[in-house]
Amino acid sequence: MTLFGDGLDAAVQKAFTRPAPKNAGPQMRYLVKQLGGTKLVAQMLRISQRTVERYVKDQIKKPRPDLAARLEREVKKRWQPQIRAKARKRAASTGGIVIDARARMGYTAPIGSTDQDRIRHLTVALPPQYAAQLFEAQEAGASDARLQDIAGEALKEVYFQDGGRRAGSLEEVRFTDVEHLEFDL
Repeated sequence: MTLFGDGLDAAVQKAFTRPAPKNAGPQMRYLVKQLGGTKLVAQMLRISQRTVERYVKDQIKKPRPDLAARLEREVKKRWQPQIRAKARKRAASTGGIVIDARARMGYTAPIGSTDQDRIRHLTVALPPQYAAQLFEAQEAGASDARLQDIAGEALKEVYFQDGGRRAGSLEEVRFTDVEHLEFDL
């Protein structure tokens, strides 16, 4: 589970116009339709093809907890791709993204400043260029650490330096020990 990647996905999922299927039968039928066959779905979910067929025919209704989690994750990953793309494009071009985080934050600065790390709870609207960077890195398969670095740079620019109006000598912002993280478009 990646904290930043899952957070970005959850923000985009808020833009869905229809809810994703909730029960195992409709979820399985959706995946079979998307992937074009029960064999591919079985390989993806690491179950037998016959089990997939049973879910499609509603002969099995209640999956094991681990299978239910994989099934829900795979459905949400593929649900409404055009809506998902529009939401990302809007955030990256005009809307920006809001980050709500409770984490340990500090910075590297010249001697004599109060650069001590401390737990802060921030809700900051980030400009579109940082939303674009976050989404591009996520699409490229960046690690959670890389997404965390991008968010740290964005917080440095927007929160600590206020767009260049203060703290111009900051070198680096440390954004660690994330306790809570939520994104919103």
